[in-house]
Amino acid sequence: MAFFELRQYKIKRGKMAEWLKLFDEEVVPFQTAKGMVICGSFHGETDDSVFVWMRRFNTEKERVRLYKAVYEDPHWVNEISPLVGKLMDRKKIQVQRIVPNKKSVVQ
Repeated sequence: MAFFELRQYKIKRGKMAEWLKLFDEEVVPFQTAKGMVICGSFHGETDDSVFVWMRRFNTEKERVRLYKAVYEDPHWVNEISPLVGKLMDRKKIQVQRIVPNKKSVVQ
C-alpha cells in the first residue's frame, strides 16, 4: 500500500513569497523529474511561516531510491539546497509518514 510523507516547514520571516517561487519553479520540477510524486502543497492563510506539502511513495524501496536520486544529485546539493537553507528553519522541519484511511479519496 502506498504511503505519504507530510512535510511541515517553518519559513523565515518575510521569505514566504521567495520560498513559494523557489518551491514551484525549482523544487517541484526537479523532484518530479526524478520520479517523486508531489500530491499537494499549502501555506498558512494568516501565518506566513507555515508551509506544508505531501509526497506519495508506493514502497519503502521506492522512497529510498528517490531520496538518493534527489538529495545526492549534485544540482540539488550545490544549487537548490543552499537556497532552501536561506529561506527556512531546517531545525524545525517535521516529517510524518501517514497512510490513507480505507475510504480516503487520496490513495
